[in-house]
Amino acid sequence: WTHPLRAANSKAPPAGQFSGFAVPCMGENATMKSMPVQRAARGFTLIELLLVLVILGILAAIVVPKFAGRTEQARLTAAQTQISSFGTALDAFEVDNGYYPKGKSGLSDLVQAPRDAQNWRGPYLKEVPKDPWNNDYLYECPGRRNATSYDLSSGGPDGKTGSDDDITNWQNKK
Repeated sequence: WTHPLRAANSKAPPAGQFSGFAVPCMGENATMKSMPVQRAARGFTLIELLLVLVILGILAAIVVPKFAGRTEQARLTAAQTQISSFGTALDAFEVDNGYYPKGKSGLSDLVQAPRDAQNWRGPYLKEVPKDPWNNDYLYECPGRRNATSYDLSSGGPDGKTGSDDDITNWQNKK
């Protein structure tokens, strides 16, 4: 006896050979008959899956620390770039008005005109951003390091001014 689907879709094995398991089946006559069944596709074993997970874990342990350091490096670069753009805006303010904004809140003079500025042609910035660690930039004019202009700095990753990780518009001696 040959199963109708098997007869239509594939060739029967040669006489005396059998592929798969014999499964009892009830035919139309209600008699027990054997029907060959093809073996199901084999999946992955637990060992294979665990091996793949271990390999992925090892790769992650190697790669993740390399990317983690890049985040902090990107923040340092962003702070240096912002200080540079502040410098451009402060220089434009100085050209228009003949002086740099005074005091510790001078960066706000780049967004809104101060009372004493006769030739203010701003705004020189859309807004005064915070540093990449969400702290305010520190502006001082006249500066302690740059007596003829201004000091501009960020507290850096630790947020504390005067530490080795500060980002400034002057050269730190290390």
